[in-house]
Amino acid sequence: MEKKKVKTSKKKIAKVITGSGRAYILATFNNTVITITDTKGNVICWGSCGHSGFKGARKSTPYAATVACDNVGKKAIEKGVREVAVYIKGPGMGRIPSVKALKAAGLNITSITDKTSTPHNGCRPRKRRRM
Repeated sequence: MEKKKVKTSKKKIAKVITGSGRAYILATFNNTVITITDTKGNVICWGSCGHSGFKGARKSTPYAATVACDNVGKKAIEKGVREVAVYIKGPGMGRIPSVKALKAAGLNITSITDKTSTPHNGCRPRKRRRM
């Protein structure tokens, strides 16, 4: 006789964070992605301009970055995060508005670090844009 396999699903365990974490902001020319982690680097919540409902050229605006960061900040506060160290990467327009939105959402910002990489004359740049 054949034995039937019983499906068992893993229960999601709600992580309770003790209060401090890190906020990683990746601001590109087309989008802004925000990830909030605990101090070990485990992701608590994330969001982006596209995830917040913006499409096309509106994703790259400072307002879209503000809305996305506000949503992520509220999620993080629900999970128990109270203060964050902010790490910003990229040349996009959503850099400064996203930090302001995290502050407005109720998170205490302990430090702001710019992790944007700069080339030491590595790859050959693209051809000049003609307008």
